[in-house]
Amino acid sequence: MAERKKLAIITTFWDWRSHANHMGERFLVGYPRDGRWHHPDFDIVGAYVDQCDGDDDLSGHRAEKFGFTVYPTIAEALRLGTDQLAVDAVLLIAEHGDYPSNDKGQKLYPRFEFFSEIVDVFRASGRSVPVFNDKHLSYSFDKAQQMVAMARELDFPLLSGSSLPVTFRLPPITLDGHVDEALMIGVGGSDAMDYHALEALQSMVERRQGGETGVRAVQLIEGADVWRAGEDGRWSRRLLEGALARSDSRSGIALTDGRPQDLAHSDELEELVEAPSAYLIEYVDGLRATLLMLNGAVSDFTFAARCNGEVRSLQFLLPGAPNVVYSACLMQKAEEMFVSGKAPYPAERTMFVCGMLERCLESKISDHQRVETPELILSYQPPATPQFVGAPTESSTQTA
Repeated sequence: MAERKKLAIITTFWDWRSHANHMGERFLVGYPRDGRWHHPDFDIVGAYVDQCDGDDDLSGHRAEKFGFTVYPTIAEALRLGTDQLAVDAVLLIAEHGDYPSNDKGQKLYPRFEFFSEIVDVFRASGRSVPVFNDKHLSYSFDKAQQMVAMARELDFPLLSGSSLPVTFRLPPITLDGHVDEALMIGVGGSDAMDYHALEALQSMVERRQGGETGVRAVQLIEGADVWRAGEDGRWSRRLLEGALARSDSRSGIALTDGRPQDLAHSDELEELVEAPSAYLIEYVDGLRATLLMLNGAVSDFTFAARCNGEVRSLQFLLPGAPNVVYSACLMQKAEEMFVSGKAPYPAERTMFVCGMLERCLESKISDHQRVETPELILSYQPPATPQFVGAPTESSTQTA
């Protein structure tokens, strides 16, 4: 039998509902894949946990049960007590824990700092291994760019981002042709959940005809201005209708007396959503895209786009807590990279979305003004084939 590969986990916090647990457990006990239970050919051998003093910490318990060591530093977790890099892959998960926020409302998770320490070990050892970075690369677009640049310099595969682009799609469509306009519905707080929704949106439009050429400007508006923007045609009521039609969690009268409801064309949506926000994205090629955060009206993530006059829509399916199977979809992609040495989709997408989100939040704290984004006029190559679970070999023609 081939020798099992060694994996290190570098994380901020590890309790039963944390990303470290959802992702680390996939490599400890396995996960569902292709209709069977899959056990990765990896052993977690070392870990670093930045905040592990609380009663909820699970890292010590998991280390004792599965025979790995929780080290006091990142370097030691990668070197396993030696003076050289001693693992074959790294999971970097900096998403939970007690960290400050900046004036944009972004939690200052130390992803960039942890990544830099990992790269320092690579440099000193004269070799590198694949790194998966959970969620966005950094709250800072500048730091995200530096992370991608370091991976290029040392020539190691880097994968990052949200689980939404790789989870199940209902129906399983892709958009490979011309896209006139797009609209994403998301829920949750900033900047934890709006990032997920923005990357899901980007994963849908990046394959459009002509390829990705970047974003010219963004604007984040809130409150009554969101509904006025819809009335003024800055985002499409027809696309809102298509996206809402894919939701399985619509609130309102349907919960009290079972009546069908048309939230897209009634006042009930405005009543349900106390604090709406709209992220307005202007792409260089003329594409207009909108993220509507509609807390109170729905609790899932849906999308619609108008393509040559035809509306296509879908739901990004997120199987429920506590098992959150969509994290297994993401870890499947991480494992594919660890085995093949090639990232299944580019970290440049995550970097791009980091910039979109940061600039949108700058608009928010600048009296919701439109922000021009010359630094986001850039391109990247999407994966040759779609990467979500059950992706068809050719684009579906299903419509809303």
